[in-house]
Order: sequence, then structure tokens, then C-alpha cells
Amino acid sequence: MYRFLLTPRWWGINLFVVLAIPFCVFMGTWQLGRFEDRVQTHEEAEQRPEPGTRSPKPLDDLLPVSTETSGRPAVATGTYADQFLVPGRKLDDRDGFYVLDLLRTDSGKALPVVRGWLPGTPGRTEVPPAPAGEVTVTGDLQASENSGTTGVSLGGGLPEGQLGMISAASLVNLVPYDVYDAWVTLPEPEPEAGGANGAMKPVPAAAAQGSGLDLKAFQNLGYTGEWFVFGGFVLFMWFRLVRREAEAARDVQLGLAADAD
Repeated sequence: MYRFLLTPRWWGINLFVVLAIPFCVFMGTWQLGRFEDRVQTHEEAEQRPEPGTRSPKPLDDLLPVSTETSGRPAVATGTYADQFLVPGRKLDDRDGFYVLDLLRTDSGKALPVVRGWLPGTPGRTEVPPAPAGEVTVTGDLQASENSGTTGVSLGGGLPEGQLGMISAASLVNLVPYDVYDAWVTLPEPEPEAGGANGAMKPVPAAAAQGSGLDLKAFQNLGYTGEWFVFGGFVLFMWFRLVRREAEAARDVQLGLAADAD
């Protein structure tokens, strides 16, 4: 009754099932592994000391930025050069902007330094100048931003002196020197950094990308279930087709149906 399983048509069906089910299991297991990695990274991030409690290290020792080095205090020495304002940034549910200065280090590369946050709109709020001469800064290290991490939508071009995202890719087109693919935020603005709206407020370091249980993490968990469901569906449809074919062959043997091959 089941000799039809050896026909060329069923060889193709059987081969598809044999390949599809392990593939679905592999993809489901891989997505589950990615979710577990995010959970582990999140737990490790919660167990790390709070920003400002770890000893500072030289900037070059912490690069490139990873989930382990993100938020670590980094030390760099140099001279402030160009200044940019980063609009559309909220702090304590208030609209404002970041004050970002590029610190030219001895290596020739510049480190973006967020000196603080000011309320209001760039161009309408007094911005305190950066300290003159050589300075040594200690700030919490952050990875370069991208369009998916800023949470800010700035349509159209920005005025001169303003920046939409803090990233080396954006800055290298605006300044004639190399820029580190990272930035730091000062835990305490300079004492003399006062403006029309009061002293600048420090910008807290953000969590490292991929270290939290965000929507993408639970998407991995959802994909895990989908792949296992796909595998079960393939197996279910195979059994259903086999049963239907067996019933048709039995009907032919009993003379209840004509053999149409």
C-alpha cells in the first residue's frame, strides 16, 4: 500500500521533508541562542558597576567600543577645536540639545566630547565656550550612533554647526581631520560652563547597543517559535499527504475507484 513512497514524485517530497525539518530546527535553535545571548548580556550589564564608579583608562585601551567597554570612563588629553550642536535631544522630558566639541589629541585624531545638555533651541540659547589650551577629559565612552539608535527624526538639512548624529561617518565630512569612531560624555560639565539658561547638565551614558531586552530580543524569541511551527507544519502536511495517498491506493485495490496512476 505504501509502495507509492518509492515513486519519483514521492522521492522529491520525501527529500524536501528530510531537508526542511532539520533546517527549521537549526534556524529555531539559532534564534533561541541569539535571545539567550541577549539575556546573558543584559544580566552582565546589570551586574557591572555604575558609570563613574570604575577607574578610568586611556582611550586607546578601550577601543573599539564593545558591550564590555561601553560606559567605561576613558581619559584623553588634547585641545578643543570645532564645536557642534546636536538638536532634538531630551533630558528629564525636556527638549534641548547636546553641546559637542572635538578634542584634538596628540595622535592627530579628534575625540567627540559631549560637554553637556542645554534646554531650548540651538541658535537661540547661549552656549558656553569650551576651555582653551590643553585639557585632560574623563568621560563615559559611547559607541557611534546610527539612525536606529538615536530615536531622533530630523527631516531636511541642518544649519551649519549642527549635527544630527554623533558618529565618525558624519563628522569626517565636516572637519579636515580624522575622528575616533566613538565619543564620550562628561559626567560633570566644566564649572565655568554657564549659559543664559543656567549651567549645562551632564548627559548620562546610554546602555550599550544589544545589551538590553529590547524589542529585537523578543523578536528573536518570536522567530524561534515560528521556525519550530514551520517544521511541525511540514511534518504534519507530509503525514496528511501520505494518508490521503494510502487511502486512494486502498480504494483502487477494493475497486471503489479507478486507477488513474
